[in-house]
Amino acid sequence: KQTQTVFFIALSSALYFHSGEREEKCIIEDIPSDTLITGNYKVQQWDRHQEMFFESAPGLGMYVTIRTPMKELLLSKLYGPQGTFSFTSHSAGEHTICLQSNSTRLVSFAGSKLRIHLDVRVGEHFLDEAIAQAKDKVNEINIRLGHQIEQILHIAKEQSYHREREEHFRMTSEETNINILWWALTQTLILISVGVWQIKSLKDFFIAKKLV
Repeated sequence: KQTQTVFFIALSSALYFHSGEREEKCIIEDIPSDTLITGNYKVQQWDRHQEMFFESAPGLGMYVTIRTPMKELLLSKLYGPQGTFSFTSHSAGEHTICLQSNSTRLVSFAGSKLRIHLDVRVGEHFLDEAIAQAKDKVNEINIRLGHQIEQILHIAKEQSYHREREEHFRMTSEETNINILWWALTQTLILISVGVWQIKSLKDFFIAKKLV
C-alpha cells in the first residue's frame, strides 16, 4: 500500500528521512518564480543482519516527482540510488518534491527500510562540483564570482517575493478586518431593530388590552 508523508522545509536545506517499500515522501518548498531549484540525494539500505545502513543496491531506483502550486506536473523521472535533479519554477508558491523507491517484492531489497539523504538548494548550483570541474585557478575564481553574483540576485528576488507575500497578507488582513467590522455593525443594527420591534409590539399589545 502506498503512503505519503509531507515535510515543510526552509530554503536550502539538507536532511535525511526513512522510507519503506514504495512509500512516497514529499517536501514542500515555498519559492519565488523563475528560480532554479537543485536537489542532490543518496539512498542507503538497512541491513537486518548487521543492523546498519549501507549503500543501496545498484538496481534500486527513485522516482522524483515535482508539482507546481497548481498541482501541475513539472518533473517526473526515474533516477538511480544516487542522483541530482533540477528544475526552474514558473510561478511563485509552494512546490511539492516527492521521492519514491521503485522496489517491488520481486527484487532482493524489497521490504527493506531505506534512508534518504536529501540536499535541496534554491536559487543556486552545487558549487563544490563546479569547482572540482574547473581546469585552473582562473576558472575557479570565475565560478566563485558567478556563484556570488547568483546568490546576490537570488537574495534580491527572495526579498522581493517576501515583500509581495507580506503585502498580500496585509491586504487580506485589512479586508478581513473590514468584513468583521461590517458584520458587527450589521448584527448591532439587527439587534436594535428587533428590540424596537419588540417594544412596539408590547406597546401595541398593552394599548389593545387597554392596560395603558
